Amino acid sequence: MKILKGFILVSLLLVALVGYGIYWAFFDMNRLPTGDYLTEETSPNGKYTLKAYVTNGGATTAYAVRGELIFNEKRNKTKNIYWNYREDTANIIWTDNNTVVINGNSLDVPNDKFDFRNQ
Repeated sequence: MKILKGFILVSLLLVALVGYGIYWAFFDMNRLPTGDYLTEETSPNGKYTLKAYVTNGGATTAYAVRGELIFNEKRNKTKNIYWNYREDTANIIWTDNNTVVINGNSLDVPNDKFDFRNQ
């Protein structure tokens, strides 16, 4: 009985480790390519700035746009909140102090994210 419990525990830990490794390697927004600067817009109250970058994946992949949220009041801490494939421009509109629309995708900052890989 103890051997079975130990085997199940080790199996669960191994599955969790592999699952986290796959997430880290393929879906973690902190590992996105930097890209080339496109544009930026600051929220109406000045609390956030959203910078957009375009990345070129090479000859076999299309361009992608990465949106980086900057917390102006927290020593310019940054967070990737937007990642969309097959885009090479960024139209950024702040509708209020906490809502930004990027290429037609509305995000409630700082918590929302848009990642085409999760759609």
